[in-house]
Amino acid sequence: MKLTVWLPSQILLEEEVDRIKAEAVNGWFGMLPRHIDFVTALVPGVMTFQPCGKPEEYLAVDHGILVKCGAQVSVSTRNAVRGASLEHLKAQVEEEFRAREEREKAARAYEAKLEADLVRHLLEAERGV
Repeated sequence: MKLTVWLPSQILLEEEVDRIKAEAVNGWFGMLPRHIDFVTALVPGVMTFQPCGKPEEYLAVDHGILVKCGAQVSVSTRNAVRGASLEHLKAQVEEEFRAREEREKAARAYEAKLEADLVRHLLEAERGV
């Protein structure tokens, strides 16, 4: 099977795999190459996959959609992080959350500055300055 993981801005993973294990709204499921085609909504959690001839790897995923059609498995999600081990994955996810929090904090500060500037300009325009 060919597993492709799509993020909004990039393809995170495109690899041949022997098996996949993920969690959907109705519970855990496993997939092998001859698995029936289907579509399911993924819940946030850890997805496991085994690249052909390599050890198992992990993928932390946000809400997403998994589509299995023939030999192609596509996962579309807003956020995902790949890790070779659960310990590595945990560290990666924590780092990603910290970085996202910092970006969001900077965006909120910039938004507040824009609002203040807009109010100031409107008051100046009202006074005829």
